[in-house]
Amino acid sequence: MNAATPNPPLAFTCSRQFIPWLAQERLSFAFTTYQTNRLFFLGLKPDQTLSIFERLFDRPMGLHATPERLYLGCRYQLWQLDNALEPGEDYNGYDKLYVPRVAYTTGDLDVHDVGLTRNQRVIFVNTLYSCLGTVSNHYSFVPLWQPAFISKLAPEDRCHLNGVAFDQGQPNYVTAVSRSDVAAGWRQERHKGGCVIEVKTREVILGDLSMPHSPRWYRDRLWVLNSGTGEFGYVDPIWHKFEAIAFCPGYLRGLAFYKQWAIVGVSKPRGEHTFSGLPLDDQLAAKNTQAICGLMVIDLKTGNIDHWVQLEGIITELYDVQVLPGVIRPMALGFMNDEICKFVTIGPTPQGKS
Repeated sequence: MNAATPNPPLAFTCSRQFIPWLAQERLSFAFTTYQTNRLFFLGLKPDQTLSIFERLFDRPMGLHATPERLYLGCRYQLWQLDNALEPGEDYNGYDKLYVPRVAYTTGDLDVHDVGLTRNQRVIFVNTLYSCLGTVSNHYSFVPLWQPAFISKLAPEDRCHLNGVAFDQGQPNYVTAVSRSDVAAGWRQERHKGGCVIEVKTREVILGDLSMPHSPRWYRDRLWVLNSGTGEFGYVDPIWHKFEAIAFCPGYLRGLAFYKQWAIVGVSKPRGEHTFSGLPLDDQLAAKNTQAICGLMVIDLKTGNIDHWVQLEGIITELYDVQVLPGVIRPMALGFMNDEICKFVTIGPTPQGKS
């Protein structure tokens, strides 16, 4: 009997100017990979080499981040992690330390994208129930919105609702892989059944996409990943069509913006029916290349990939990515050792009391 083949080691490589760009812009990234249950932070060490920090969470997917707080959707919980450091303080050489403070137990809803309203209300894409929902102290979730073509809230993943775009603090657009209203019906519409839906009117404003993900509103434009073709682009508001500005070699999920750049997550398609036979296969073959896993930094003006990071080894899929402006080297506490037991912070003492 042959011994089990060990997992290949994880390796990060990057384009030549990626590290100087991170240093110049003073930013870092957080991204998730549910394939291996990891939340990653990518920044810079004092010696100007990459700082790669990881924590284990159970199936992390949707991620919303600010420099001071993260929201992370997991298999059956939605976590809030808060920075515990004061300005100018560091922890073992890290300038941000995100501590798990609050968890809402939702049950397994297959939570995808996560975001906040202007009133700091958490809204997430409840993919299993084909709706947008929010957290509750009493219920697993509270449904807020569903597509017009979904006749019933049932745990059937009917259309594979997966992405939500916020504009002025409100969820304005969502993406779905299909307009199916039967259990797992989206699996029959992977090639060109994908759509973008306006939340307010419930109108499908764009169809014929291939497994779209990660809609985002940025600089007065609705951007989206046409994942099944490997294309990043925007929705033309007049002609209601998808305008691609860049091709990335892989299945696209995860989109964030910083200044003139888009940061796009790229994954290797799984060796299964769901992610095979897509238009992406023909695109890769035509360009004589293979899919990779990593992050692409795309100039919105030119469509050029200015910088990239590639992951090799055990990790082949990413889900979400967020930018942390002004954060150089972030980390988080996890649950696998007693560090989280020993890290204690104390709030200010009320005046007049000792």
